[in-house]
Amino acid sequence: MIRIDKKFGPCEICGTDSWVSIYEGPVRSGGFGSFKNDGTVAICNGCGVGRLAESDSIDAKAYETKEYRVAVDQGLEVADFFHQADPIQIHHLTAAWPGSFRGKTVADIGCGAGSFIDHISGLAEKIIAIEPTAMYQNSLRKRGYEVYSYASEAIAIRPDSVDLAVTFQVIEHVQNPRTFLAEIFTLLKPGGTLLIATPNRNDIMMKLLPEEFPAFFYRIVHRWYFDCKSLKRCAIESGYTIESERYLHTMNMSNMLSWLIQRRPTGNTNRLPGIENEADTLWNIYLQSSGQADTLFLKVTKPLNSN
Repeated sequence: MIRIDKKFGPCEICGTDSWVSIYEGPVRSGGFGSFKNDGTVAICNGCGVGRLAESDSIDAKAYETKEYRVAVDQGLEVADFFHQADPIQIHHLTAAWPGSFRGKTVADIGCGAGSFIDHISGLAEKIIAIEPTAMYQNSLRKRGYEVYSYASEAIAIRPDSVDLAVTFQVIEHVQNPRTFLAEIFTLLKPGGTLLIATPNRNDIMMKLLPEEFPAFFYRIVHRWYFDCKSLKRCAIESGYTIESERYLHTMNMSNMLSWLIQRRPTGNTNRLPGIENEADTLWNIYLQSSGQADTLFLKVTKPLNSN
């Protein structure tokens, strides 16, 4: 058996070569019911980040082709992306509030086909779309966005030029989160802001269904699993100062109860009898105030004296 420390090596965030296994078993490889057996997730003893073993993770180059979209089983067309992404933009806009996009240069790193930037188009003075998936790039350009595959490419053209950057549900995919954030740091103006969203490792469902839910939560497309402390550590290591943290819950109470009753998700479209909007509101308020919501948002800034 390979020692866990040898299997994971030095942490990409803090450099610590010490890990403890927290999960060994199936990890999701597509939609519900699609699994890869024998995945391993460990926690870094240095910074506390969770990491799926690289041997269990999807190849990093998969994001440049249709391979990633096939792996998540969400369709390959731009319209398929919008079908999945448009309903959740309310959460991203809520997390950004009360900040304003008006008159600013905004970069969306890992924007997919551009659902979020479509929602703020007309407010921002300039929008930079950073997306490695080649099949989305033509559509982004046709809609008038300045397009790059990676932040490292945008840096060569626009260093220190972005007022506000966002990256929603992306940092958990990348090979090196610290490098990822450091490249965005170079893209930002001094005093510029970055809003990060990632799945919350402290999701209430991990406690309610500790036997069943981890196999759904852990995924071959997610290398990294953050709680607030480890995400802050990663941002600080990359040069940022912390501005604020926030939790938002994107799934309704009916979905949670269906998990408990049926041991499967039903999404937000199938509402159980007796569970109305008021129940969702109270449930979400509790989860968000206690840090157990499904999504973690962190707002960070590039110091004014960074240059």
